[in-house]
Amino acid sequence: MMGERVIGDVILDLRNISLAFGGVKALTEISFDVREHEIRAIIGPNGAGKSSMLNVISGVYRPQQGEIVFHGEHFARMNSYKAAKAGIARTFQNIALFKGMSVLDNIMTGRTLMMKANLLQQAFWWGPARREELAHRAKVEEIIDFLEIQHIRKTPVGRLPYGLQKRVDLGRALAMEPRILLLDEPMAGMNVEEKQDMSRFILDVNDQMGTTIVLIEHDMGVVMDISDRVVVLDYGKKIGDGSPDAVRANPEVIQAYLGASH
Repeated sequence: MMGERVIGDVILDLRNISLAFGGVKALTEISFDVREHEIRAIIGPNGAGKSSMLNVISGVYRPQQGEIVFHGEHFARMNSYKAAKAGIARTFQNIALFKGMSVLDNIMTGRTLMMKANLLQQAFWWGPARREELAHRAKVEEIIDFLEIQHIRKTPVGRLPYGLQKRVDLGRALAMEPRILLLDEPMAGMNVEEKQDMSRFILDVNDQMGTTIVLIEHDMGVVMDISDRVVVLDYGKKIGDGSPDAVRANPEVIQAYLGASH
């Protein structure tokens, strides 16, 4: 599970992605790539198309134009099931956890795609189903330890403060053992301390598990601190792409941020 982080070759390549809803263009001919093991940030003012881009990668939206190349396989259209099977997991801006269920059970739901035992075996919980369940549980316990949430493993998620709910959401995505983890504003609504914790966990996931991460984040300080490369969108167009320093110095990017109400 723990591996040395070395940024590798391109594993996800988005080529000329265009997406429109009715007559409204959400994304216009956007191209960028993601390298294995990197932290790749997508930034831009409100309404720039960042969430739309994440939804294209995870198969929620189907672009009218362009293609996605993932591990050498070409997709004109990705769907959510295909994306999950291929190893793309995500967290959501608005937490979509099961509020009445415990932390442990919520994280277990991330394993459902990997369960191979048939329903009959699961119903009677014997043989392969029991072994499989125990193996999945061991994996979930590993994630709980990793995210330092042992003390709340039996607590219903709805009773937890916001920062911890976001950590459980991250745990559920990690339970899928993704090759690429998409984080949609993982630090929105957090205080400074919670942001520091979440930054550390994101870096640890990337560093120790070797997981490739694509994240949308509004906090520029966080983005500049933890990202390897940053792509900048504005009104559905790409206006910058490169290292945090290069992007920070890009006049078009500065204009987009200062020109917008930030």
